[in-house]
Amino acid sequence: MGTLTWYIDRRHRLVAIANIESAFPELSPDACISLSKSNFQRLGETYACILKTGGMNTEQINKILSFEGYERVEEILDNDPKTRIILAIGHYGNFELFSWIGLGAPSAKPATTYRALRQPKLTKLMLKLRENSGCLYFERRTEGIKLQNAMKTPHIVLGLLADQNAGDGGLWLPVFGRETSVSPAPAIFAKRYNCRLFPSACFRTEPGQWQIELGQEIPIMENGLKRSTESITRDIIAAQEKTILRDPANWFWVHNRWKPRQVKNS
Repeated sequence: MGTLTWYIDRRHRLVAIANIESAFPELSPDACISLSKSNFQRLGETYACILKTGGMNTEQINKILSFEGYERVEEILDNDPKTRIILAIGHYGNFELFSWIGLGAPSAKPATTYRALRQPKLTKLMLKLRENSGCLYFERRTEGIKLQNAMKTPHIVLGLLADQNAGDGGLWLPVFGRETSVSPAPAIFAKRYNCRLFPSACFRTEPGQWQIELGQEIPIMENGLKRSTESITRDIIAAQEKTILRDPANWFWVHNRWKPRQVKNS
């Protein structure tokens, strides 16, 4: 399905190739095209897995998902009953499986944000499929107050996607050496609610098998003071670049990550 889509969907194919060429200037044109095709194939597999895992129960998820590093999260939560954690995640692998991080850290109260679909019935179905995990979901445009209240909950572990173009509200920072709009949300939330901050990614270990790994903690304090949102965000970018380089076909290259800055008319 992914291969067929690569041939049919010219617009996204060209976006993927252009993004790969910009991120990896050392690759030949043929290598960039080959990687883009592998990316479409992987996306086809990922979407199929998302549909399948959406209806799975805990026992079934345990058979296809493993965790690495989440014993650190459990230890942190055990040692401090008031701790809250932010996970800077991305569109990497089967990222929907982050709703199941409670399997890797049983003391965690997983939460994340989402954007409602245009069709309310589809949104309702999407949330219905996700409810087995016990994860809390907040619509990012309409449920800001609910999310703010939830952030007061001890042991909440909030996953925030931080790898897509953030538009006018983002920070203009280099990603793979090319300036683009980057979401400051993980850094802002971590500072505002005094949360621990970690990057995390979902890796494909083999067809239909996934592993969610916890990265190195990103400090929000330095010399007794809170670090700037920009410096924290730069650390998140560095962690995500490292993740993408590990398995480039696993990322969402079809997104127009490097949109040009919009010039406002005076």
